[in-house]
Amino acid sequence: MTTEPAAKLIQPNAQNQYTVTAADLPLSCPMPGMHLWNSHPKVFLPIEKTGWAKCPYCSAEYTLSR
Repeated sequence: MTTEPAAKLIQPNAQNQYTVTAADLPLSCPMPGMHLWNSHPKVFLPIEKTGWAKCPYCSAEYTLSR
């Protein structure tokens, strides 16, 4: 069995600010590619209209790069 090295996964809640692109939409926290076992429940964040969103669980701030 082969597993992907953990170094390629993003540690959730490791930083407070993330810049995302249209390719990351719909936006959720934690994002795909983050470790999920030690994070909060997945929540979808509405970022399309304002270009900014804040996670109600971990307070991570997301900015949409246009």
